[in-house]
Amino acid sequence: MASSTSSLPPQKSARHIAIWLFFMCGLVAAMVIVGGATRLTDSGLSIVEWRPVTGAIPPMSETDWLAEFEKYKTIPEYEEVNFGMSLAEFKEIYWWEWGHRLLGRVIGFAFLLPLIFFAATKQLTRGLSLKLAGLFILGGLQGALGWWMVSSGLADRVDVSQYRLAAHLSLAVLLFAAMFWLALDLWPQTKVSASDKLRIGALALAGGVFAQMILGAFVAGLRAGRTFNTWPLMDGKFFPDGYFTGGPSFNDLFETMAAVQFNHRIGAYLLAAGAVWFYLAARKGNYEGRARLVLAAVGLQIVLGVWTVLAATPISLGLLHQAGALIVLAAALYAAHGVKAPPVSHAAIA
Repeated sequence: MASSTSSLPPQKSARHIAIWLFFMCGLVAAMVIVGGATRLTDSGLSIVEWRPVTGAIPPMSETDWLAEFEKYKTIPEYEEVNFGMSLAEFKEIYWWEWGHRLLGRVIGFAFLLPLIFFAATKQLTRGLSLKLAGLFILGGLQGALGWWMVSSGLADRVDVSQYRLAAHLSLAVLLFAAMFWLALDLWPQTKVSASDKLRIGALALAGGVFAQMILGAFVAGLRAGRTFNTWPLMDGKFFPDGYFTGGPSFNDLFETMAAVQFNHRIGAYLLAAGAVWFYLAARKGNYEGRARLVLAAVGLQIVLGVWTVLAATPISLGLLHQAGALIVLAAALYAAHGVKAPPVSHAAIA
């Protein structure tokens, strides 16, 4: 994620591009939250085809709606979970999935059209052009990965694979992080010289936030937030019953509700410890402001997470918790971006 000032455009252009990228981060965040709502409302399998172009047009007549409904009736989710669902109920879940896909298309155009403008007006350096092109390609891959995820629930399952869900979220979060970091590269700011320990710690903390978000994806994928709705213990135990289905198995780490929720809880505690360490280290290194922001964001997110578990993950709290995770990630990236290596001492060179 290192940046080079020689690869940046003039300051005025850089500022405009940064604002655009921050806006794009907001759109990606909205996409993640709508995707979370699609999952929590069990709407993700309501559209059983991938039509990148014509799929932008929703059913326009009663005949169209009935045709879509008949397609949905062919998959296991309808037969085993939603058998007897009315057309009106189908429309409710259809609109969530359609809106999620439409927002993906909007993001594509919101990225591509300004990119063409900045390139046509020669506001991009070669290095920046390559980075932006890479982001656009990642966005396209995200759409394909989304369909790969959905397809896992159309034949032999009544929901999508939690592994593919985690992969889908991982790429979305990486896209958000890469755009946010690049926007910070372009935004005028003063960096603080810091020790290697603090700089590595800041990046490790951001990586920890990312890992914790992926653990959360497994909780969502298995609907594990609706079980073990006690805290600090899990139904009276620190290490919950049902973590392993038989003997210890690596697969159980990601395939039992007890395991994924326990892992997510432990991840939160480790992240809290890391945030406290970073804050204390930053105070000694004259970098307290951004470290305080990270500590506050992590603390609030943990409180929100506990509240969500105790309430058995209602949709509203689940989405707030997901949005909070992106805020924590942004705070961690902001903190990591603001530190630089101390200047080399001429005396040391001599």
